[in-house]
Amino acid sequence: MVRVAANRVDLIGQALDAGARGVIIPLIDTAEQAKEAVRACRFPRQGLRSYGPMRAGLRSGPETAKMNEEVACIVMIETEEGLANLDAICAVEGVDGIYVGPADLMLALGGKTINDTEKAAEFEAALARISQAAKNANIAAGIHTNAGDVASKRLAEGYTFATISSDLNHLDKVAGEHLKMARA
Repeated sequence: MVRVAANRVDLIGQALDAGARGVIIPLIDTAEQAKEAVRACRFPRQGLRSYGPMRAGLRSGPETAKMNEEVACIVMIETEEGLANLDAICAVEGVDGIYVGPADLMLALGGKTINDTEKAAEFEAALARISQAAKNANIAAGIHTNAGDVASKRLAEGYTFATISSDLNHLDKVAGEHLKMARA
């Protein structure tokens, strides 16, 4: 899975052509934007994806219908507008899942920081609503988390997948542990 920088055909196609099994597309606020994301993930006639020399073709060969089926289109819910249009976004044919950017969502809900305790109840209610909307639409619900225990909690709450931290944070933690052992 690759999180692309924007809901653009060229960026989405580039990630898929490089061999990604799916893309996570940020800042999806409307059903129309979700439809654009789906079209960017699929070859004609279902979409706009360009066919050319690509690594992904090594996996599926030249069968674009098969390639269309193999690609996951995951759209991000991280704004008030996206939250307001959640059910319509989830209902878009070809959207395989939704993914929460929790920091951006918290800020969009009016949080002063990404961990604003004054907005915690509203934030938790939004997260519950998002996972339920995905379940109702029979699509995946994912969320980014900062640690394994948070991922476990979100999965228990109904999310179907979670990302944990980031490569930089993982490397920093392990490097710190190695340095601590070396100094001991």
